[in-house]
Amino acid sequence: MFVKNIMIAKHECITAQANATLKETLEILEKHHIDGIPVLNEEKYLGVATRYKIYESYFQSNQQKDEYLSSTFVKDVVTHQEKFLEGGELFERTLLDLKDFPLLAVVDPKQNFLGIITRSDVISSFESAFGVNRPGVRIAFTSVETEGRIARLSEIAHQFHEHIISLVTFDETDKLVRRIVMKIEKKDNIDRFTRKLEEHGFRILSIQEDE
Repeated sequence: MFVKNIMIAKHECITAQANATLKETLEILEKHHIDGIPVLNEEKYLGVATRYKIYESYFQSNQQKDEYLSSTFVKDVVTHQEKFLEGGELFERTLLDLKDFPLLAVVDPKQNFLGIITRSDVISSFESAFGVNRPGVRIAFTSVETEGRIARLSEIAHQFHEHIISLVTFDETDKLVRRIVMKIEKKDNIDRFTRKLEEHGFRILSIQEDE
């Protein structure tokens, strides 16, 4: 999945214009219960203003709070001026960038603002990939890394009429082995299904029912 598939489009985004004061920007953040906001000069992306950065700049200013917040423009405290996305990136690669930051802007080649991707968007997408919010049975197992193993897994699941909710694979330290986590709907044939997997070389690590 690409960033453009899960981004919040600009017409749905909350933004601040460059000449908004910090006081006005904080009021927007408070009103919408958010921690960061893209800052624009009309349609051009300038950076992101966060609650943390606003208060950090105030503490470093040696000015009275009300005076500083009312006289300082948000464009003067933006960060991530050069850190943005263009939409074609794989969304999972944004997770580390968003680990300690609430959002990243998406822009076109002319720096026109297109939308944002937030930390919660990425986490929600991972939850969906793992089927976190759907009841079922989660089976973790390993397989040798050979051609056709995922196809064989699918064939076995089809034989047992298993409905696959999610399927995620991970590389092991040993590149010849791959970990696989499959979530399926709960049925009465789990034991027979997992025995068949083991007969075909899939080593079961754990079986857990998710309510």
